[in-house]
Amino acid sequence: MTSTIRLTDGTIALDDFGAGPPVLLLHGFPATRSLWSCVAPALAGAGFRVLVPDLVGYGASDAAAGVRVDMLSQAHWLFEALDILGLARVAIVAHDVGSAAAQLMVASAPHRVRALAVLDGVHGGEWAMAAVASIQAWDPADAARLFPVLVRRLAKGGALRETLTPYEGEQGGLRLIRAARDLDPRQTEHIGQALRASGVPALVLWGQNDAFLPLDTVARPLAELLGANLVILPGGHFTPVDCPLEVANALLAFFAQLPPEHDAERGSRER
Repeated sequence: MTSTIRLTDGTIALDDFGAGPPVLLLHGFPATRSLWSCVAPALAGAGFRVLVPDLVGYGASDAAAGVRVDMLSQAHWLFEALDILGLARVAIVAHDVGSAAAQLMVASAPHRVRALAVLDGVHGGEWAMAAVASIQAWDPADAARLFPVLVRRLAKGGALRETLTPYEGEQGGLRLIRAARDLDPRQTEHIGQALRASGVPALVLWGQNDAFLPLDTVARPLAELLGANLVILPGGHFTPVDCPLEVANALLAFFAQLPPEHDAERGSRER
């Protein structure tokens, strides 16, 4: 089921399906919720309620005029959305800079996060911003030209095209430029101690050929910080698209090791 959640400063477009313990899947930049289209069904089929939003200001989710769509704001909006849905606690799976929002959620309210899985994500102030610089500097007057360039750079094989399609045309390009300019790596530079102390079970999944966020300088230090196992996958940066079966299997194995949730906290429901 697809729905729209109305927030204080915008809306969240959300795919919500399955029944069982809730799992929140977060995309990064410059993606949308369709990044998870081959992973989410496997989780739902294994007995989870799967929540897949477009971050505010991304994809089909809108942000109010003048509001920053940075990752700290995303963390607040996601908690607001979970409150509206009546969910006190969820497992979070996050990719790329979506993992910044997830880490900020863990750092600020660890009691609300059952588990954290990071896929090719950020660590401290390392957000691979060099790869975003050209979009930040893009002339808004030429916003309509951004989508074709993005497709050529990232989706040569076509697998990523679906997750980029919402940024086609002038308005889509403007949304992407706005999102790029609001990215701020300083927001996660100083949360390491809070993450280490959170006690939230964690897993780190990484594509062995990630060209944006390297294994040795980002993945391994992040896994050490979180006290997490590091699983190397046969893909590049966009592992949910590159190797969805391996991602889903690794997540299900991780979830199977978690302590069972009390029935009142499971967030399960009949469909």
